[in-house]
Amino acid sequence: MATKRRPLRPNLGSGPSGSSNMNFRPGGPDITRSEAKGTRPTAAPTSIREILVMGVIHLCKKTIFFNTDLKVALYLGSLFVISLIGDFLPFPKTYFARSDNLFNLYFVKIGWGWTLLFLVPFAVLSSYTITCGDHKRMLRHHLPRVLIATFFWFFWTKLFNVVETSYGRCTTKGFATKSSCLKAGHLWQGFDISGHAFILIHSSLVLIEEARPIIKWESIKEHLRNELHNRSVSETSSSNPLRYLNEEQIRSLQFLYTRLTPIIRTLFIGMAALQLLWDIMLVGTMLYYHRMIEKVISGIVAILTWYFTYRFWYPTNGLLPDAPGNGSFYYQRDSFVFKRPTHLPSCTPTATGVQASSSNGAASGQSQQQQQIPTFMGMPLFTSAKAASTAASLLKAEQQRREQQQRLQTSVDS
Repeated sequence: MATKRRPLRPNLGSGPSGSSNMNFRPGGPDITRSEAKGTRPTAAPTSIREILVMGVIHLCKKTIFFNTDLKVALYLGSLFVISLIGDFLPFPKTYFARSDNLFNLYFVKIGWGWTLLFLVPFAVLSSYTITCGDHKRMLRHHLPRVLIATFFWFFWTKLFNVVETSYGRCTTKGFATKSSCLKAGHLWQGFDISGHAFILIHSSLVLIEEARPIIKWESIKEHLRNELHNRSVSETSSSNPLRYLNEEQIRSLQFLYTRLTPIIRTLFIGMAALQLLWDIMLVGTMLYYHRMIEKVISGIVAILTWYFTYRFWYPTNGLLPDAPGNGSFYYQRDSFVFKRPTHLPSCTPTATGVQASSSNGAASGQSQQQQQIPTFMGMPLFTSAKAASTAASLLKAEQQRREQQQRLQTSVDS
């Protein structure tokens, strides 16, 4: 026989305006509707295509944003170890050992051109978006990074050629220059610092650093949605990075983000694939081309160039250009972390509390309890201190009521 369902929270809704038969938490932390500013908008439904695209983007991020410091150490270590082994124990010849292989002819030899093919439009479109359409700021604060990287590529490769030409000699006497020696069909022996190793490492590190604006790029959409809602209800937010933008900048950002995000994502996928190809070709260079010392020196030059620009120059305040990802607002901060008020006691026992209680020999044998902010999948359910404090108080009252009922039930049974 069916019986009436027992309310989950029989006493939580009791009062002049409540009902004892409610099976949900009435009102949550927002006790009065007069304090509410409206329901915060939720994200639009996500299509299957969007889910697939985001899956690919996530995979590309895992590939290209591998720990950069560790990657630099791997570059130097592998250049030394693998090249040293190859100098004394030649590796078996493969397709990549041929200088006329497809990847060497059409990718490595024009490697910087391939890098610029993806790098320039990505840097322009991403910086133009995060500067809210301020093309002057984009040209002054972001595009010069590409020009500086191109300058160092040109400078170092030309210097490597000068060193080889100036400090080498022909295998046959009578030829004083490298061009005349090679034209006659002879070999020119010199200190040939590996231009291939330099280009591959330099291009990889530049691609990694310039792709960083894509990190948390999707959060801009959420910030826009929340900021537009806050402004529609005349509510100020202390955490939204868009709160200092004016109306024109908000409109420009909303338009540019919607129109350019698909292109930016496509370019990022291309950058990740190209960076992976450069790493593969670098392994081929380690195995089959140049001597160990020539490759190690070129690798050190590439890494020092990267460190000087992206780790020292660009992050320095007051120096132009800016670091990748800097714009009219900063969207790449850490996720919101709710700080629990220190005056709130706890509703669940902690291991530290149990240990402290037992060590002190408390007669009651009960541990010190601390109140926890309600969470779902590790994230706080409420983003304001007032709401979280109210919810925590409700949970504490409910916990105390249950404990009291348990004590009463125990006394009745005894």
